[in-house]
Amino acid sequence: MTQLHMLVAYVPRTHTEAVLAAIGDAGAGRLGNYSHCSFVTAGTGRFTARDGAAPFVGDVNKPTEVAEDRIECAVEGALLDAVVLALRTAHPYEEPAFMSWPVDGWRGV
Repeated sequence: MTQLHMLVAYVPRTHTEAVLAAIGDAGAGRLGNYSHCSFVTAGTGRFTARDGAAPFVGDVNKPTEVAEDRIECAVEGALLDAVVLALRTAHPYEEPAFMSWPVDGWRGV
C-alpha cells in the first residue's frame, strides 16, 4: 500500500503557476489517471524579515504583507523528497512556508 501525504505550501501569487508546474512535474497531485491535481486558495502572507535575511519582497525588520496562494496537493510518500526539492527550487522565498503530513485511510492503487 502506498502512503499518501498532504502537502501545503504558501506561494506569492506571482509564482503560483511556476510552483504548481514544478511540483506537479516532480509527482505531486497524482491521483489515479490524473496528474498535477491541486487546490489553490488566495490569501495574505505576513512576515518580518530579520537581520541577516535577504527577502524576495519587503525590507528587513519591517512587517510585510504579500498576496499569496495556499497550494494543497497529495503526494505519494516515495515522491515527497523530490516534490519538496522542486518546491524549494521554484519558490522565490529564501525560506518557503510549507508543511506535509501523512493522510490516514488512503488505500492507494
